[in-house]
Order: sequence, then C-alpha cells, then structure tokens
Amino acid sequence: MSKTNYKEDLERIRAFAFDVDGVLSDPRVFLSVEGDLLRTMNTKDGYALQYAVKRGYPIAIITGGRTESVGLRFSNLGIADIYLGASDKLKDFYDFCRKYNLEQDQVLYMGDDLPDYEVMRKAGVACCPADAVEEIKSVSVYISHLKGGEGCVRDIIEQVLRLHGRWMDGEAFTW
Repeated sequence: MSKTNYKEDLERIRAFAFDVDGVLSDPRVFLSVEGDLLRTMNTKDGYALQYAVKRGYPIAIITGGRTESVGLRFSNLGIADIYLGASDKLKDFYDFCRKYNLEQDQVLYMGDDLPDYEVMRKAGVACCPADAVEEIKSVSVYISHLKGGEGCVRDIIEQVLRLHGRWMDGEAFTW
C-alpha cells in the first residue's frame, strides 16, 4: 500500500479478491433446521461481480466458510477462483496471484475481520465495509460507506471500473 490517494492506487488494480461473511453477505448467519448456514447477499454486488468478470478482471472469493451454496452462487456469476474453507487466506491469495501472474499490488482485497488482516497487509489496495472491525479499518486504504452485504463490493468494483473507463459500456446492460 502506498501513501498516495487511494484513487491513484486503484489505477493499478487488475484483479479483485473478496471475503464472504461480513463483506459479500450480511455478517449475520441464519441456521436452517438441517444445520446449514444461510446468508443473504446483495444483488447489486452480484451484478458488479459478474460484470467485472465479463470485463476481464480475475476475481477470487477467499472464505473460511464451507457452504456449497456459497460456491454455487459465485460460480453462477462466472467466478472461477473460489477458495472455500480457507484456513490460511494468505496462501490462497498467493495462489491466486501466481495463477494469473499478478503482482500483489495489482490486487484489491476487501475483508472485514481478523482472518483477513494478513492478506490485506499484502494486497495492493486493502478495503473494508463500514462495519468492519477496527483492526481491519486500520489497514484499509478505503472504507466503504456501505456495510457488509449492503453493496460495499459494488461500491469498490464500480470505482475501479469507472477509473479504468470500463463502466457503462455495451456489456453493462445484460447479465
């Protein structure tokens, strides 16, 4: 992370990585009768994710969660790199960077809690939702005005694509 304005840092972003619980979903988790964890997710985040994939940005989902429905949700949005049950998020982050021949400073990471801390210290741009824990806010160069599960992912993806001149083109109007 540099000491520049975060918008300058966004210029070099070529890929995104996101945590799930507390970032792409509301931090609350509901339990089904069968014991499954149920999450709510924002459709605007989903739109932005699939649009970024269509525009050629690699995206990684790196989560400690293991729920099959989470993997299915992001796979259906065109995301190929889904790390479920990530006990060492930094290892998965490095794997993602190697796979796409990315420098760490070309990857934006958004997390909200302590398991995201080490990755956020290595990523080019560390971001978090408005309701992230203080330790995560302290290493973030951008704190969204939106909470986890309420569009914070759309917020940052849209900023990057607008800055790169890749927002609102012909592909923006279809799923």
